[in-house]
Amino acid sequence: ILSFFSYIFGVNFLFFSIMQPPKELLLAAGGSIAVAVGLSLKDLVSSIIAGLILIFDRPFQVGDRVLFEGNYGEIKSIGLRAVRLVTLDDSLVTIPNSKFITEAVSSGNAGELDMMIVVKFYFDTSVSVEDVKSKLRDLMSTSRFIYLKKPIVLNINEVLVLGKPVLLLTGKCYVLDVKFEKALETDIYTRALKVFKNYPRPQGISEQKDIYLSQSYDDELN
Repeated sequence: ILSFFSYIFGVNFLFFSIMQPPKELLLAAGGSIAVAVGLSLKDLVSSIIAGLILIFDRPFQVGDRVLFEGNYGEIKSIGLRAVRLVTLDDSLVTIPNSKFITEAVSSGNAGELDMMIVVKFYFDTSVSVEDVKSKLRDLMSTSRFIYLKKPIVLNINEVLVLGKPVLLLTGKCYVLDVKFEKALETDIYTRALKVFKNYPRPQGISEQKDIYLSQSYDDELN
């Protein structure tokens, strides 16, 4: 920014020193330059003010897992101009601070190390509800990535898939550190493949990819 302004003012100084234009032209040119600079700095100033608000209001912190406008990942830095977020596929996303003032942002862990993880499984309505709930609870509680100081919650609902009723089993637990988020999900789904191998799957969705009716398929349904 300093080099930019130095260049602009240097060029103008040389021009006016050599050409020595009349006073009226100087005033008109100065006014035009002031307007142009003001307009060009509008977004920058807005982002700087928003950055100060983010620093003091702290809707999220460095290290938080957040979802913003379809970008999900870890906050790496909060600057005066922009927030830098690293997605789970290791892409760096730079977001102007001003966007966070007008748009909703979701923080998964709000400054804590642990974070809630949600896993979903579909079963035929003929299965024993208590049996599948018990097995999923065992799977979750024995994972080396789980944070057992917070509760495991299991919910089961009957939903329609392709016009047919199926059972949707949802498990909620906490990962001990957000950096193990995908490791916990993978651990649960991988072991669930073995545990639920012989359980009847709902017709019409058994062709889905080989994580037993995982959350990604649930997103497609919605």
